[in-house]
Amino acid sequence: MIEVRTTVPTSVERVFAVLADGWSYASWVVGAAHIRQVDPGWPGTGTRIHHSIGVWPAAVKDVTTVLDVDPPRMLELEARMWPMGAARIRFELKTVSDGAEITMLEEAVKGPISLLPESVQSLFLAPRNRESLRRLDDLAVRKGTVG
Repeated sequence: MIEVRTTVPTSVERVFAVLADGWSYASWVVGAAHIRQVDPGWPGTGTRIHHSIGVWPAAVKDVTTVLDVDPPRMLELEARMWPMGAARIRFELKTVSDGAEITMLEEAVKGPISLLPESVQSLFLAPRNRESLRRLDDLAVRKGTVG
């Protein structure tokens, strides 16, 4: 699995609150263009975010499904982006002295992208995921603040 990690100056509860807001995903997940629907009960196991990925009019409609959840410490998802494939993505949150440590692990599990060696997947997934964590950091730290 490709792993990226960051520490943010806020609590794991605030970070998890952003993860638990399915409507926020297009704001921080790089590549997500539009959230069409969030299942009631998100992020309960089996619930889904119905999203579009890419640039209109070529955006692809698909879903992300919760595989496992342990609030506020862990959320594991399967993000589909057909025809490219699907990825298993896991967020692990840990309280540290200066805030919350967020670890994001991603592994292509279906489709053509899963045939690429991890070293090749890492070339584009690691920078993308670092940027996603920067955006998640912005939302978690600044959510509810003005200015």
